Amino acid sequence: MDALHIPRIASLLTEPARAMILWALIDGTSRPAGELAFAANISAQSASAHLAKLVKGGLLKSEALGRHRYFRIASAEAAQMIEGLASFGASIQPRVPTHSPIVRAMPNEFLIARTCYDHLAGEVAVKVLQAMLQARWLTAAQQEYKATRLGQEKLAILGVDLSGTGRGRRAFARRCVDLTQRRAHLAGGLGAALLDFYVRERWILRTSRSRVVDITPMGREGFRRTFGIAMGNA
Repeated sequence: MDALHIPRIASLLTEPARAMILWALIDGTSRPAGELAFAANISAQSASAHLAKLVKGGLLKSEALGRHRYFRIASAEAAQMIEGLASFGASIQPRVPTHSPIVRAMPNEFLIARTCYDHLAGEVAVKVLQAMLQARWLTAAQQEYKATRLGQEKLAILGVDLSGTGRGRRAFARRCVDLTQRRAHLAGGLGAALLDFYVRERWILRTSRSRVVDITPMGREGFRRTFGIAMGNA
């Protein structure tokens, strides 16, 4: 790792419009330039210039689909960096009370459950991590977590695929400060595997145009039975 890359990457994030574009894509979807211009409240011409810089800088990838060009976050590493910066900013700020105007302005569904690139975020995700720690499925190791033998057995029984977790430079399971809850939810390879499990088992339904996910009746029962989470006020 060359430290000289730090100012190059940091310079891409100092422009608020580029930060807004990146955050609009943190759910892992691909979106056209016009939609990203709207999200960042800038002109189409300005968005085009910003998008070109983000692609050249390695934070975004683009592909042509029909008459439009779509953009997405380039890699899990890029998403992890963006999430990490957002989480670090949240962790060093005073806790935002749940009755604050900032939180009240957010849709309740956004606070309950949403995606954060390839893992689940929101109140439900925070409660899942707490439940896994209390049940000794996971143990904390600084900013990361390790699965206990019990945890590995329980996850295998559920059908959570751990075969691709923790490979390469990606952490198996890491702490990610939730931006609305100001407590940790689960990211890393295990966080992604759990989200895949929730979708596959139809505990949650994803939408292509929003980070918010819908928790199905099957999901309510699954979260209650598996993690002891009561969804009535989740």
